[in-house]
Amino acid sequence: MASAFQPRPRVRERIDGDRHAWVLAGGGGVGKSQLAAWLVHRALDERTADLVAWVSANSPERIVSGYARAALRVAAPGADGADPAADAAAFCEWLHSTDRSWLIVLDDVTDPDHLAGWWPPQRPKGRTMATTRRQDAALTGAGRQRIDVGVYSPAESVAYLTERLTEAGCPDLLDAKVHDLAGALGHLPLALSHAAAYLIDQAVTCTEYLTLVRTAARVAEVMPAGSDPDGYGRPVAVTLLLALDAADEAAPAGLARPALALAAVLDPDGHPDHLWKTTAVTTFLSCTADRARAALRLLHRYGLLTHTPADGPRAVRIHALTARAAREAGTIDPAAAAHAAADALLELWPESDHTTTDLVDALRTNTLALISDLLWQPAGHPLLFQAGASLLRSRLHSPAITYWQRLVDDAVRLLGDEHPDTITARAGLASAWWQAGRAADAIGLLERVVDDRERLLGDEHPDTMTARIGLAAGYRRAGRTADAIVLDERAVTDTSRLLGERHRDTIDARAGLASSYGDAGRTAEAIAILEKVIEDRAHLLGDQHPDTINARIALAACYRQAGRTAEAVAIDEKAVDDTARLLGNDHPDTISARAGLASSYGDAGRTAEAIAILEKVIEDRVHLLGDQHPDTINARIALAACYRQAGRTAEAVAIDEKAVDDTARLLGNDHPDTISARAGLASSYWQAGRTADAIGLLERVVDDRVRLLGDWHPETVNARIGLAACYREAGRTAEAISVLERAVDEEHPNAVAGEALRDWRAPDAP
Repeated sequence: MASAFQPRPRVRERIDGDRHAWVLAGGGGVGKSQLAAWLVHRALDERTADLVAWVSANSPERIVSGYARAALRVAAPGADGADPAADAAAFCEWLHSTDRSWLIVLDDVTDPDHLAGWWPPQRPKGRTMATTRRQDAALTGAGRQRIDVGVYSPAESVAYLTERLTEAGCPDLLDAKVHDLAGALGHLPLALSHAAAYLIDQAVTCTEYLTLVRTAARVAEVMPAGSDPDGYGRPVAVTLLLALDAADEAAPAGLARPALALAAVLDPDGHPDHLWKTTAVTTFLSCTADRARAALRLLHRYGLLTHTPADGPRAVRIHALTARAAREAGTIDPAAAAHAAADALLELWPESDHTTTDLVDALRTNTLALISDLLWQPAGHPLLFQAGASLLRSRLHSPAITYWQRLVDDAVRLLGDEHPDTITARAGLASAWWQAGRAADAIGLLERVVDDRERLLGDEHPDTMTARIGLAAGYRRAGRTADAIVLDERAVTDTSRLLGERHRDTIDARAGLASSYGDAGRTAEAIAILEKVIEDRAHLLGDQHPDTINARIALAACYRQAGRTAEAVAIDEKAVDDTARLLGNDHPDTISARAGLASSYGDAGRTAEAIAILEKVIEDRVHLLGDQHPDTINARIALAACYRQAGRTAEAVAIDEKAVDDTARLLGNDHPDTISARAGLASSYWQAGRTADAIGLLERVVDDRVRLLGDWHPETVNARIGLAACYREAGRTAEAISVLERAVDEEHPNAVAGEALRDWRAPDAP
């Protein structure tokens, strides 16, 4: 809480009423946040709240981030730091169900729509305080009371200045003009704060400072009247300019203006103080890291920003109105400041950002605050793409879609439809759509990206080859395995020749080809490739890198397909441990690892363990990806198979019937997942004694798999074996034998089909 805090009894009386939720509404710099801070300190001092959470609410991303941090603090069920959106939702659920007392501050609500679905509930032991400049009726719904906050009264203004100067040991600076000075600054708390810092540091009287205020002729240029609807920006602009003049003359001389210009383009909610040690900042300021830190402390001393090193990634904060006045002062080239800040954030970006740590969260929100047309001159700044890639690596597909769509729109508007950076932004958006399960949207965009890069960059440019690898992944997701193989084989050939066998892009291309071979039933080839991919990734990236672990998960799937179940179990168990430790229990990669382990347990006959895992996988995927995401539906299909294995036939039938409807509607009748869902439903019908229904489905499955996968794909063979079993149970033995004969020959032996043929052809066979 700020020094010399003024109690404002009329406002505090309303906060102390019977309500549990208030909205402090007023212009910038009137002290709304300080009143909220008073409520926080009182709750802490009086121990009336088990949890106090301060959440910056000026964007959806910051609300989610703040709630996610709170979820970890209270250990909300399901929150583990892997996915901010999931953790934020877990926190909301905790607020609804907990018996503990809490106080949530939603600071600086800039749009009521940002809080849709995020308002804390009305609870007997819960209190909510929001601050905003808005007057929307939506802010005061659901029992929330609006309290209008204006500037200080004349008595409060004088009391504030008196307390500040007295606490600093400078009561002699107070003189007869203190009342006039407070009036000249509009009794605005933020402007009075700037003025008090100046008075103390420069040892000038109120009369002397008032003279400076009245002669600050540059104010009209700094804060045009039309840009200041509250009338509060002008006093801040005056005190800002005076403080800057003084700070620029203080040691280290000449650094205050560029340092404030840099801070003003970053997130008001805070950035790491390590940013001031980066090469980008010291180059921008033309000084050493020690002098840059001294400039930071100088701005802190003059009240132009707040530097609290203990706050880590949010150590440096600036009031939004101060930042706006600093930007509009125009004394420093805004493009230079924006690019320097972007370069500095990029320097701080950690190599591993697959999970959302406090640092990664701060870097992302600072990037969002920094995004402007300035970062697209002369082309897109690398930070723009780094932040988007970070969202993809963390599998945060929903915020990634929003972010990349904005980059696409900005790039098209500022650079044109065919600029390389525009095409890169489209590729990022396609990746986000792919993660969200929107394969058709991703493929359409990726096909355009490949065409554009081939035409503009050339057939063998690294970006073109990367785009083909991405398109192949989209084709695999859509069940277009043959198309994927064509692209993957070409990508492996091109990257090997142009980049070398051990280049990361070459390794990624081989991993993609292995996935396509696995989908095509070419299991032995897929295994051989993946074993080499794992070796190369471990050498290049490390044994515990997420890409290395994901390659192991893919290898385990191929081992299962090849009947090497024990090896698959061993790999999957280690993958679950590794992903949970490195990425968190709720990270999508960890959930995928658990799904793979459940499949291996199912193949090993450990059905109860597989069921327990899959039920949790489904719950997590519904939470993270949605009920209709392909990965969620596939987990249900796997669970139905385990239910059949456990004799829980009715439950399996119910799941499989829904899965067939969902996959057909979302993916199409010919998608491999849809055909697999029909095969699963046929198995459930057969187990339930509905043999005729099972036969009808399996005949269609066999036809579809022969047409799409070929006669000797493992899934085609398995479908024929299942159909033969149904025919035999229906007394159609001759047809059963005929189907089995098409499922095995000398070049394609199959132990199950071969044994059944021998038994069914025996003279005494039923």
